Amino acid sequence: MQKIKGRYQFISIIAFTALTLLTAYVTPSDSCLVVFRYAFGFIFVSFIPGYCLVYLLFSKREKVDMVEKIVLSVALSFSIAGLIGLFLGLTPIGINFISVTISLTVVVLFLSFLALFISREH
Repeated sequence: MQKIKGRYQFISIIAFTALTLLTAYVTPSDSCLVVFRYAFGFIFVSFIPGYCLVYLLFSKREKVDMVEKIVLSVALSFSIAGLIGLFLGLTPIGINFISVTISLTVVVLFLSFLALFISREH
């Protein structure tokens, strides 16, 4: 059951990431669909990276409640986003829309692949 659950969560994270990137780069700024861009972007920055990390850290034990997972996901997501901003600010690339979305996407994909690999072992 854990393998199916891990695979389903992995596919949903990948699909949400693709949908977020699609709305961020394709939706024009002056349309009424910009609300979806803001909503998906907010969830992508404030929840998804931390959720991947929480799933990776607590995949072996099921002693963490859903409320604790949500709170940890939000806190870790803001920490990850802050660290990405710090590292981007120290590099010559700088902090802009493209660098932040690409680096956050890479971190989310890496954490989700790692969580899927770890959950398959157990």
